[in-house]
Amino acid sequence: MGNGKLYKGSLSTIILKLLNEHDKMYGYEITQKVKEITKGELKITEGALYPSLHKLEAEGLLEVEVLKVDNRLRKYYKLTEQGTHETVNKLEELERYIKTMRALVNPEFRFD
Repeated sequence: MGNGKLYKGSLSTIILKLLNEHDKMYGYEITQKVKEITKGELKITEGALYPSLHKLEAEGLLEVEVLKVDNRLRKYYKLTEQGTHETVNKLEELERYIKTMRALVNPEFRFD
């Protein structure tokens, strides 16, 4: 994607959705999963990812579990109960936004 600004508003939703599907993930794993799913079209930088993770944690949507992996500590992020509920809300909100944008970009798209 040429313009990274387009996805930044959706980054929290992307993170919540992935964690909802994968129970717990660490930062690099999240970036690689997004890259894999989008076939390289969307690349999340650490500079964008970690502030979003920390914000979601501060909002009570994520909790952190530190595990020792290969002799080093790794932070895993997972949804709290509140985070699971918020994921549903964020995904519905994003779906509505996508439909609205589709209607604006393609006048033949039926907005139901």
